This record gives sequence, C-alpha cells and structure tokens, in this order.
Amino acid sequence: MKKAKVYINGRLIGFHEQPLKLVKELINLRRQNKIDPTINIAYKEDTNEVYINTDAGRVQRPLIVVENGKSKLTPEILEKVEKGELSFSDLVKKGIIEFLDAEEEENALIAMSEDELTPKHTHLEIHPASILSAITSMVPYLQHNLAGKALHGAKIFKQAQGLACSNFALRDDTEGYLLYYPQKNLVKTKTMDLIRLDERPQIQNFVVAILPYYGFNVLDALVLNKGAIERGLARSAYFRTYEAVELKYPGGQRDKFEIPDEETIGYLGEEAYKNLSEDGLVNVESYVQGKDVIIGRTSPPRFLEEISEFGVIREKRRESSVRTRKNMDGYVDKVMLTTNEDGNVVAKVKIRKEMIPEIGDKFSSRHGQKGVVAAIIPEEDMPFTRDGIKPDLILNPHSIPSRMTIGHLLEMLAGKAGSLEAKVIDATPFDSTPQEELEEMLRQCGFRSDGKEVFYDGITGERIEGQIFVGVVAYNRLFHMVAHKMQARARGPVQILTRQPTEGKEKEGGLRFGEMEGETLVGHGAAMLLHEKLVEDSDKTIQLVCEKCGIIAVNDKIRKKVYCPVCNGSNVYPVEMTYSFKLLLDELKSLGILPRLKIADKARD
Repeated sequence: MKKAKVYINGRLIGFHEQPLKLVKELINLRRQNKIDPTINIAYKEDTNEVYINTDAGRVQRPLIVVENGKSKLTPEILEKVEKGELSFSDLVKKGIIEFLDAEEEENALIAMSEDELTPKHTHLEIHPASILSAITSMVPYLQHNLAGKALHGAKIFKQAQGLACSNFALRDDTEGYLLYYPQKNLVKTKTMDLIRLDERPQIQNFVVAILPYYGFNVLDALVLNKGAIERGLARSAYFRTYEAVELKYPGGQRDKFEIPDEETIGYLGEEAYKNLSEDGLVNVESYVQGKDVIIGRTSPPRFLEEISEFGVIREKRRESSVRTRKNMDGYVDKVMLTTNEDGNVVAKVKIRKEMIPEIGDKFSSRHGQKGVVAAIIPEEDMPFTRDGIKPDLILNPHSIPSRMTIGHLLEMLAGKAGSLEAKVIDATPFDSTPQEELEEMLRQCGFRSDGKEVFYDGITGERIEGQIFVGVVAYNRLFHMVAHKMQARARGPVQILTRQPTEGKEKEGGLRFGEMEGETLVGHGAAMLLHEKLVEDSDKTIQLVCEKCGIIAVNDKIRKKVYCPVCNGSNVYPVEMTYSFKLLLDELKSLGILPRLKIADKARD
C-alpha cells in the first residue's frame, strides 16, 4: 500500500505506511482522554490522506460512541447521570461521548436509535433533534416541514415581540418591544423547557381558520378579527431611549441642561419647550410628538464672540437640544440622570408608545408562514362555527400547498386538542405526539378528528360550502411594524455634492427610482414619465453652454457678465441637464479630459 499523506490543519507534515492504524490509535487516545477531546481525525480513502484538525472555529456535534454494535452509554451509566454522579464532561473524558466535526463525520455511520444498531455502526445519536440548533429545535413538528421553512421559522424567533426580560422597566435599551399579554405554548418542544422559554414568552395562541375571505387574504395577506384586537390580541408597547451628555470643553466651558432663553442662537420658540420642566428635562408621563424637544440643552459658542460695547465678552450660547424622531410620538416612560466614566452628567429619556395591530403589521407562525395584515374585520362579519367560535386570524389556503408546512397544520390540530383537553402537547422534532393520538383526543371531545368544522358566513349568515380546517396555533407579532416604515415626501433635503434627494427615512429622503425602474418605463415607452422621474423630480439644472466650444460657460453675477472661459465669447445658451451630468463633466476635467457638448435647437433635432 502506498504511503498516506498526513495533514494537520491543512499543512502536510509527513507520510505514514499504515494510515488506518494511525487513525484508530489517535481516536483511542482521544477516547482515553490522553489527547484533547476537540481534536478530530479523518481518513480519506479515495485520496489516501489523513486529516487531523485542531484549529478553532470548527462546528462539532456530540455523539454516543458505539463499539461492536453496542452503545457505550449503558443503562448503569445513564442511571449515574440521572442521579448526578456523572456529568456530561465526565462522559466525554471517559470516551462514552465524543465530538465529531464535518470531516470526521464522513467516516462515521450514525444510528438514529438504539434498536437500529448493527456491528457496522460507529456512533449513536443522543437524540434525533440534536442535529438541530437550539432555536430550530423549538419549531413544533419540524420534521414535517421543508428544510428552508425550518430556517425561516428560526429567523422568526429572533424577530418576535414578547417579554424579553422581567426588568424591562429598569433597562434603557435604544429600542425595545413588550408584548402585553404573552401566553404559554400549548404545543411545545423539549428544548423550550430546557431554555425556559415560557419564562420569556413571545407568542399568543390564535384561533386560526384556513379559508379565503372575500379576496382580502390573497397571497400572504392575513385577516384579523377586530373584536380580538379590542380585547388586547397582539397589543404591544414600543420603547425608544434618547440620550444627551453635558460635555466639558477646553477653557472651562460646558454644555448645560436648561430651557434655552430667547437670546440663544437657534432658539426654537416658546412652544417648542412646552414639555420641559425647570431643569430642562421633559416631565414623566407627558405626551410628546415627533420632533418635540425632550431634553433642553445649550452649548457654548463654537468661536469666541466679539467684545460688547462695555468691553466685556458676551457669550451667546447655542441651542443643542435633543428632539424625538420624526413621526415618533408617545408618552415619557422614564427620565434618568446619571454620570458617565468621564464625570459628565448624562440624561436619558425613555419614550413609550402603544402599538395596536393595524393594516400592514407583520405576523408569523413558527413555520415561516409569515404574512401582513390586509384587513381588520368587525367581529360580527367574521365567519363563525355552530358553537359561535370566531377565528382570530384567517389564513389563505394557497399559502399551504406550495410551502408544504405540514408542521403548521399538525400544530393547529395539536393546539386544538390541547386547548380542549387542557393539556400541553409535546411536539419535539422526531419525538412528537403522533397525529392518531391528536385525532383520538378531538374525537373524545365531540369534534371531527380531522380538525374540520362547518362555518357560516358572518355577513350573509349562509353556510359556507365545504369543511373549513380550524385550530389553535402559536403566532408571533414581529417587530416589523408599518408605523415605523411609512415614508413619503414631495420636496425635501438634497445631497450637497450631487443635488439629488437624500437617502433614507431618517434624512427625509426620497424613494429611489433606480436603474431597473427606469428600464420598465423604457419598456412601456413612457418617455415623459421617465424624464419626469429621472430629471424633474431629481436634480434638474439649467447650465449655460458655449455654442462654439461646447463647454459650460461662466455666469459672473457680480459683473453681470456671461462668457465662455475658453474662447471668451458671449455666444452661450441655456441647456437643461441633470446636475449629476454637470458633475461628471467637472470630474472629467479634473482627470485632464475636456468634454465638449454639441448643442442644437430642439426644432432641428
């Protein structure tokens, strides 16, 4: 047999005549705790190479060691673990459990459960769900969903509003959300218990019916029950903290929290400071609107002022108050005064706003079935069952088949069974309550086993054709709320360099009509609209151009003279162009290129 190359962290360090023996000996040393348990050894048969990995950043996962078709985690050892006599790290030291990385996993044959073991198997899964991350394994009935939707569901956990911490009233995070009436999970996984998710709840159990509703819930749109919202469904608070510091400057000058007086440079008028108390800070529980002053502050002048008529330097202070963001109203939740590490006084003001679900807000189940509220329907118009049950949310039937989120359907069934039986249903991936058991629970409670019910139209009172699938499912209210995303402008600030509208909501910017949008107008042949969007609504300018030289002329307003800087001629004409084009001409000149424009009458074109 040819000598095998041996690599450590990708570097060739030598050759070995018996690679399989080497790998076996190294793995045995690791299992005897004689070498570090995080080292991984892999043999690649096709290339006859041994890879030893010791570097940081590798993803590893724990597995139970199997020898001669038998698990090394015997019932006796398991009993000691349950009693607390052995810890997880003890099992690693004893070689009962070992960590494998992606390369060593290539050489392993892993059994899902103990009854599958054969002499060929090398490892056994601790639990089938251990292949998943902590967040992903909290998605109920995950094994019935596509992998993409599992990832999507994990993302939604991170965007959900809930009770993030119990000391939220003492904290002053820049942004924060608090769901008013969070609930426990009716359908839960073992991971939720392990990380104590119910102590930081982030869901509400919605009654969901899957049916179309007068075309309101097309695509991913959702329909919500107005009555449920009025009873507090998905209601939350949004917190934002504003901060200001009394800075010290060279020369003994410093900022000061106060109500600026009329002599202050940049004074905003008496009305602007109406919410402030004598110390320059806003009163607790007072209502503030967008762009209101909440921390009154004055700063020393940037430059030394001139001497007054009495020979005394009169200091005119500058206005430097902190104002709330545009379109951000709310109540002052907390005002805090403290000092920072430099000894400067710091003021923090926390604003609280109640966020009631509205059209445009985003909701999602744990299976990536996210949607935007398209209609909030009065309770009397909602479809109802023979028992008078009205759904909190109506989901579009078309959002199920293409996404194949069967886990969502099973959670609806489990939630319904759990709420009727007053039980928490276990939906741990690969180890969940089977569908047959859920069906039996529903049957015993006098419901159809398939979760379907007869519905009546709330508007006409007529029975709806066909059976409607209805159940209880955990829904998240996500922090993407339409109130924070609404943006519109007619006129507003422009960038100094290009004279085009600014970018972004905070800068009162415009919505970018980009390259691709322009192409669509070209495709439609809408030339006038294209010109309006890309020139008139952007950075239109009129520049004087020399007819002979074709370069931008000089407009000397002091001498009231218009002339060409090259030929000194006065034969110049106004030409309509975008300022960005004029800027391009100037930048080309800076590179030593002289661009010339050929101008002609519009009639001659």
